[in-house]
Amino acid sequence: MPRFSAAEITEAYAAMHDRVRQHTASGDWDDYALSFTEDAVYVEHAYGTFHGRDEIRAWAVATMTSFPGSVMTGFPLAWQTVDESTSRLICEVRNLMPDPGDGSVHEESNLTIMTYAGDGLFSREEDVYNPLRFLRMTLRWAAVAEAHGTLSDEGRAYVAQYSG
Repeated sequence: MPRFSAAEITEAYAAMHDRVRQHTASGDWDDYALSFTEDAVYVEHAYGTFHGRDEIRAWAVATMTSFPGSVMTGFPLAWQTVDESTSRLICEVRNLMPDPGDGSVHEESNLTIMTYAGDGLFSREEDVYNPLRFLRMTLRWAAVAEAHGTLSDEGRAYVAQYSG
């Protein structure tokens, strides 16, 4: 018997995703780690593996309050499915950049694997994506933003660091 129903896992992730929308709108990511158990593991293929809420919080705040995370406008789901036997929700998350000034759409997706631990908390997250594709997307976005006068100084510094 599965420990948790698909409905419970789906509801917990929907609540977490609602909080992500609030973090995106406010720019305050400090409470992001509260969706995880104290001993949670977060596997991020470009940045490393984080153990526990404190490491997850530090990574989320640093990443999402600096370019390009700080300018992303949303993370809508393309699809999701639940595997009750492993207490996992697997989904495709779209990472959206704002209009750079010409109406073009810039995004890159990742697959996310969430392991549910009960009480609305997750014990593990793994984001699977190609960091080079994400980098190329952000550099394309930055080039359009620069051409339209919407690229920040932080964005220019990012381009200078990663475009070589």
